[in-house]
Amino acid sequence: MRPSGRQNNEMRKINIERNIAPQAEGSCLINFGNTKLICTATIETNLPAWLRGKGSGWVTAEYGMLPRSTTQRMRREASAGRQSGRTQEIQRLIGRSLRAITDLKILNEVQIILDCDVIQADGGTRTAAITGAFIALKDATNWLMEREIITQNPILDNVAAISCGIYNSEAILDLDYLEDSEAETDANFIMSGAGKIIEIQGTAEKKPFSRDEFNQLMNLAEEGINKLIRLQNEALAK
Repeated sequence: MRPSGRQNNEMRKINIERNIAPQAEGSCLINFGNTKLICTATIETNLPAWLRGKGSGWVTAEYGMLPRSTTQRMRREASAGRQSGRTQEIQRLIGRSLRAITDLKILNEVQIILDCDVIQADGGTRTAAITGAFIALKDATNWLMEREIITQNPILDNVAAISCGIYNSEAILDLDYLEDSEAETDANFIMSGAGKIIEIQGTAEKKPFSRDEFNQLMNLAEEGINKLIRLQNEALAK
């Protein structure tokens, strides 16, 4: 039995609320159960120096956790003077995932920055960030097209992410913190709407896992991603 009482293939309640930051070109509040993030998109014409004059745009991300997103106050990374390795790794993952489904040439020297801020953490913050950042990105590209700054849709497909793991020797979907902290294996799957793999992160936390166990995790991930894609499309249709 999972601590949450969920079935092995049962996800937490997912909720996506768009346009929660009116001054941003795209935004959403996304909940994976008790994990909550605000994702905002900002459009800039100031590209990284190495991209200027090449006729291509850029999509990048920043990620952070608010001090009381956890049970005890976390020190702000700005006050520490540097980002942690975990923060850098997660924001690079978010950026890679979003660029994988974006035609950067169509952006034509426009940069879109996705800010993913965790306001409450209960496991799966990176997967919620990727899933929510896609909504903000899509709304930002719609903003660009409405103003004829770009003439084509640069979004090639949806992207969403979900965690899976081996807990008490069983494969489970969408780990919360209690499960994640005790899991024998922890994995994150990032996939496109067409079911193509963008990135897989998998770690044996306690003992190595088998190919059969990996296949179980993959099957659960595909099931979860399909549901997330449907929820994204429903939110975008409102």
